[in-house]
Amino acid sequence: MAAGHGNTPAAWTAVAVAMLGFVVGSVALLRTPANELLLWIGIGVALLALPLFLVLSRLGFNGSEH
Repeated sequence: MAAGHGNTPAAWTAVAVAMLGFVVGSVALLRTPANELLLWIGIGVALLALPLFLVLSRLGFNGSEH
């Protein structure tokens, strides 16, 4: 594995957005009764992480020189 594998601004941003989505979805499932709208918002935010990573990579934020 490379020395800086995954240690880029694009990767960190995507992980942060995905984690935010998982936290929102988890909070939605912990409520009684489960809040479906909040769950779907969390799923949408988590799914947004991959396209965000791809866009940031294309913009050049996937290099270790940042």
